[in-house]
Amino acid sequence: MKFYIGTDHAGVDLKDWTVEYLRAKGHEVEDLGPYTTDRVDYPDYAEKVCEAVLANEGTQGILICGSGIGMSMAANRHKGIRAALCHDAYTASVARGHNDANVLCYGERIVGKGVAASIIDAWLAGSFEGGRHARRVAKIEAISCE
Repeated sequence: MKFYIGTDHAGVDLKDWTVEYLRAKGHEVEDLGPYTTDRVDYPDYAEKVCEAVLANEGTQGILICGSGIGMSMAANRHKGIRAALCHDAYTASVARGHNDANVLCYGERIVGKGVAASIIDAWLAGSFEGGRHARRVAKIEAISCE
């Protein structure tokens, strides 16, 4: 699977770790930055990742900031993006299975590497269940953010 990943200054360390973790599992990862801890604005990187996911069918995004909250809020402003803020393996699994989430968000100040690994593993193992959930996801997609 191909992932696009981005962060703000508060998530650079966990982003770098996540890139290596995914690559070690055989996934392709495009790191959209930033590459230093110099202060940046998280909506700029959410936009980069979301635009890449929307332009490249079958790809996934990962967004990291201090808490994951700002990134998830910014990402969900993009029609076609279903970003899920996940704090554990269960929320990652449900986000994939029930919500067909295509962008994973978490916070460096909230989760450590061990928890991040369990979140990523659950995300990778999950897939959209369809069925009754498809109707609900269609309703989400019908909501206009304009």
